[in-house]
Amino acid sequence: MSEFVTLEEIRAAKERIAGVAVRTPLYRVERARLRMEKFPEPQFDLYIKAESEQPIGSFKLRGAYNMVAQLSPEELRHGVITYSSGNHAQGVAYAARALGAKAVIVMPRNAPEVKKAATRALGAEIVEVGPASSERRLKAEELVAKFGYAMIPPYDAPQIIAGQATCGLEIVEQLPGVELVISPVSGGGLLSGTATSVKLAAQAGLVSAGVQVWGAEPELAADAKESFYSKTLVEWPAADTARTIGDGLRTQSMGVLNFAHVMKFADGIVTVSEGEILTAMRVMLGATKLVPEPSGAVTLAAALFHAEELPKVRKVAVILSGGNLEPELRKQLETELVAKA
Repeated sequence: MSEFVTLEEIRAAKERIAGVAVRTPLYRVERARLRMEKFPEPQFDLYIKAESEQPIGSFKLRGAYNMVAQLSPEELRHGVITYSSGNHAQGVAYAARALGAKAVIVMPRNAPEVKKAATRALGAEIVEVGPASSERRLKAEELVAKFGYAMIPPYDAPQIIAGQATCGLEIVEQLPGVELVISPVSGGGLLSGTATSVKLAAQAGLVSAGVQVWGAEPELAADAKESFYSKTLVEWPAADTARTIGDGLRTQSMGVLNFAHVMKFADGIVTVSEGEILTAMRVMLGATKLVPEPSGAVTLAAALFHAEELPKVRKVAVILSGGNLEPELRKQLETELVAKA
């Protein structure tokens, strides 16, 4: 592979994951539905890329399967391992099961129970550690050294970036004239992949040359925004990033390769508050049939609450990265919707 993932590698990933990962729908959010939810109309057409409709409920299957499928038979025989707060765990477990390999997942003890249960249901063995993303990685590396597992990192690998990039390629194909794509960002797999595929598609004349790709993350875990604007990869303490409700966005820093791709291809990063995330979740539950987990709702929060920080455009696609919502939180949000009606 070259220093940066290429359009050819993304297209190869698209073929590789076909029949395993889903080509997810792109839904238009009707302005009338937003009015019904007593929310101001945006000044642009808004579309949601529903990665919540993947077999595991998140985009993570794309990169995980793309990487596991490229392992040798010998590597598959030894099994695979990763470290994840939940969605990548399910992606690796799903891919390993499909290809007949053992999967071991190092997860934080505070990961949502719904994600732990789903990972176990896919046949994976879970090893629990503390909340820091660095703890997860170190434990996984320790187990690799001991048992010879193949490491499937959650974001910092070209195969993962190429797999996640297929999401951006689909958006370009599904929405001619798209001018802005917003992706969640934590470790940077989805943002780096989306920005790379969209910008390479623009270079190839498949979409407007002026299309922009922005990241969105919680204010309480804003290491990616700090890294982007300081042009230096920074790491936040686990105690800080653990404060956000967006459990999938608690990674302490972007991956090295992801950061390089984001700096080359992305246009900006905005942050959203915890209240904005919860409101965006209620709006999505009320105005669409989609179920968002907090990490997936940051993009809608960015589009609805931070339009003044974003480029002024007519067509916006936001990626709903996952829908693995804790039942209790869903019940709380739906109760609030009824009370507000």
